[in-house]
Amino acid sequence: MLSVEIKAIENNDFDIWLPLWKGYQRFYEVDIPQSVTLETWARFLDPMEPMHAALAMMGEHAFGLVHSIYHRSTWTTANYCYLQDLFVAADARGGGIGRALIEHVYADAKRRGAARVHWLTHQTNSVGMRLYDRVGDRSGFVQYRKLFT
Repeated sequence: MLSVEIKAIENNDFDIWLPLWKGYQRFYEVDIPQSVTLETWARFLDPMEPMHAALAMMGEHAFGLVHSIYHRSTWTTANYCYLQDLFVAADARGGGIGRALIEHVYADAKRRGAARVHWLTHQTNSVGMRLYDRVGDRSGFVQYRKLFT
């Protein structure tokens, strides 16, 4: 069995990242326009952007992705890290890839001096929540939002 390597994305990883990104969208039943996908990819590669992406690799194949965004907070002088997207291919779930991707974000956040990593999930994502309950703390906050587009 190959071990999992978590690596930051590189410009030539688009073709292995995209199927995972599409799988993530299918999981959450959304269809993000190609123009947004391409801009997001460009932001991941721009060192001036606070957005980051990593892939879970086994050999030459990617089985998971994670995206994170660093942002300011009014509660601390250190940045927070928002783990925005986490996805593991269906045929690779249950093998520790999700945990490895989260641990990668934790290590990166600590290295960058972030005060917190936080994320959201849908209330129907019970499988994911079993992992999240082991690696993080529920905040008790409820999200509200107003969509403009």
